Amino acid sequence: MTDLTAVLSDILGAPHVLTGADMAPWTCDWTGQYRGEPLAVARPADRDQVAAVLRLAGARGLAVVPVSGRTGLNGGAMAQGAIVLSVDRMNRIRQINPRSRIAVVEAGVIVAALDAAAEDHGLMFPLAFGASGSALIGGVLSTNAGGANVLRYGNTRDLCLGLEVVLADGRVLDLMQALHKNNSGFDLRDLMIGAEGQLGIITAAVMKLHPRPAERATAMVAMASLDAATDLLNTLQDASGDAVVAFEFMPRAFIEGHLALHPEAREPFDAPHPVNLLVELAATRAGDLAGTFEQILTTQLEAGIIADAVIAASEAQRRAMWARREAAAEISFARRPVLDTDIALPRDAVADFLRRIEPLLRAIDPGCEVLSVAHLGDGNIHYTCWPSRDDAGLKAALRAQIDALAVGMEGTFSAEHGVGISKLAPMARHKDPVALEVMRAIKAALDPQGILNPGKTLPRTHHDPDL
Repeated sequence: MTDLTAVLSDILGAPHVLTGADMAPWTCDWTGQYRGEPLAVARPADRDQVAAVLRLAGARGLAVVPVSGRTGLNGGAMAQGAIVLSVDRMNRIRQINPRSRIAVVEAGVIVAALDAAAEDHGLMFPLAFGASGSALIGGVLSTNAGGANVLRYGNTRDLCLGLEVVLADGRVLDLMQALHKNNSGFDLRDLMIGAEGQLGIITAAVMKLHPRPAERATAMVAMASLDAATDLLNTLQDASGDAVVAFEFMPRAFIEGHLALHPEAREPFDAPHPVNLLVELAATRAGDLAGTFEQILTTQLEAGIIADAVIAASEAQRRAMWARREAAAEISFARRPVLDTDIALPRDAVADFLRRIEPLLRAIDPGCEVLSVAHLGDGNIHYTCWPSRDDAGLKAALRAQIDALAVGMEGTFSAEHGVGISKLAPMARHKDPVALEVMRAIKAALDPQGILNPGKTLPRTHHDPDL
């Protein structure tokens, strides 16, 4: 171990190789559920240092776990007996080109920092979620993160034009062209995005920027039932000229959970409602978007489609509405034991799923409690279950039921948080076997020693070597 630390120090400089108590922030993930003891934490400053660390690891047969902002929920950055490779020092925004509306950034750039830099040019980086103040570009690319603005701007994959990736053997894959069209063979960029560091370590990227809205209109909308929510979204899109950027669902239980943690917060409406929607419209040209929004909602209210609506009258009110929605992870993990899932369904199937799943879970564990919150615009549900006891078998049975119903309704067990460790069982159970074979073949071709983030994403087979 001393020898490893010495060699890493020669590569990176001694202050950038952490051992012992200095590794504490990297030994446990944000959820507190996944703990490991790394061999060392390496903090390279650039691509060449990443390559040197990987060459060293390959020569010694050591596992390397790439880590970004450590905001994941599925154990994808857990490192036991491995070198943690943190990209946090690689945090330069190399270029912002407002004419081409692109940014060239390193993997350690904080998502919110990129958006702030783009704002100086009247642009924005539209990836938005609760952890954007600490999540790093390398991490959101590696998990293909989503968030609240997927409805308008897509997932992280849709926001990336080019990548720089260091492969397991230290070679550099340069895909940094800022091209919207490039049909020169296999799309290796898309292969790396969402691969959770299994195929290479992302060190830099060319990201798309978008015009910053000149006007926003944000509202909390109440409904008696979720069944008509998809029709409401379609109506809002049609009437506003596709101006809807976010359409988020919070049930009454979520509102109560938020108020319990934040008693200083206010109720969204004068009276409680079973369905609470956060809806945001945005336009790049100033006009009367709030007036248009109010007119649409008034018509819906008079027709009895919605039960109430409150439009934010100031930026402070808008931020308060978003703070409520972005507290989802805090609310979910405020109680233990906890089972957090990340599924997606066709939009018009969400209401039916929520009706069907709770009785199925209570048949397994009569004492369990549940909570849901959803990016309803893209059908992504974050479904939380609090089992009545901390039992691994019980948690596995509850998760299996949630996943099975989602897949059975033409959905998926993994929407935007990646697979990591927590979704290995559903990967083995529900992923197309041929797809798994292809993934394993690609992994074996690019990382024949299996040193990159082992034990994650791909379910093990009896042929897999132990590192």
